[in-house]
Amino acid sequence: MAKKIAVIKGDGIGPEIVTEAVKVLDKVAEKYGHDFRYTELLMGGCSIDAYKEPLTDETIAVCQDSDAVLMGSIGGNTTTSPWYKLPAHLRPEAGLLKLRKSLGLFANLRPSVLYPELRDACPLREDISAKGFDMLIMRELTGGLYFGERKTEEVNGVMTAVDTLKYDENEIRRIAVKAFEVAMKRNKKVTSVDKANVLDSSRLWRKIVTEVAKDYPEVTLEHALVDSTAMQLVRNPSQFDVMVTENMFGDILSDEAAMVTGSLGMLPSASLNETKFGLYEPSGGSAPDIAGKNVANPIAAILSASMMLRYSFDYNEEADAVENAVKKVLAEGYRTADIMSEGCKQVMCDEMGSLIAERI
Repeated sequence: MAKKIAVIKGDGIGPEIVTEAVKVLDKVAEKYGHDFRYTELLMGGCSIDAYKEPLTDETIAVCQDSDAVLMGSIGGNTTTSPWYKLPAHLRPEAGLLKLRKSLGLFANLRPSVLYPELRDACPLREDISAKGFDMLIMRELTGGLYFGERKTEEVNGVMTAVDTLKYDENEIRRIAVKAFEVAMKRNKKVTSVDKANVLDSSRLWRKIVTEVAKDYPEVTLEHALVDSTAMQLVRNPSQFDVMVTENMFGDILSDEAAMVTGSLGMLPSASLNETKFGLYEPSGGSAPDIAGKNVANPIAAILSASMMLRYSFDYNEEADAVENAVKKVLAEGYRTADIMSEGCKQVMCDEMGSLIAERI
């Protein structure tokens, strides 16, 4: 049965790295007898240039009619790009927020893995990096501060800004269920991160997650405060398996977890709704300073495609094949510029994609 994949290459290095991910998917289709049908779409800055808005209704409709979305990075230089002189609702990132909301993508999965071959790139002390780590941060994506009511107004002669942090029990329960389901496929441990010593929303978060945990007796649940968790991520990241948290905390912690691997170019992500549908994208930004130079690292985009095979299509063997191909290429000493170390062979973006595809 054919799988319909909406492909949004995005801005900056997006087109380069997504092209390599599609190359790998084509090799998977060839080897395993699948039929992947791609529809290329615009979103972000390139959509602003073409259609005067970051996301069109037509693009949303095509995505809704697809089995999954594979996306590159969006946006540009926030200081120099004309896109950031536009009103906030017309800037590139507004398209991403709108797409997530339109597709009901409430669960963001961001793996953070330190490969043995890349431990030298890890900024942590050697005794910490030597342990390695393999964690997955699950961030609630459609609630909290980023989607609450907001306003800026003058109050008693003083300019005052208000952002509203709001969660209901259903929003919390569905992300908690996803976290425990994923933990069952991993090491059966969930760390729920909140600020329950201060925030009412976090106290409700902790209560609902504790209730959900009763349905998963095989999974160990621990609660942690967000400030303590930020410290533990650099002190002992190997202690974490699945971490689940609200929108803003997840935004911050997942970037921190990404950095301790040594390169954002290695980190994929998935955003899922309540069905098998998902949007898959690299965790890093659009890196406009290196766009078009064929030096970007495509591994995050390739691993995002692997997550698509696993979570949306249930092609676990194929996903394993992609991930093993990445490991093999790294073990053979091939590196893009961002992860280059002494004694390795530096390759370009398209070369790295071909090397991985050849090993599937």
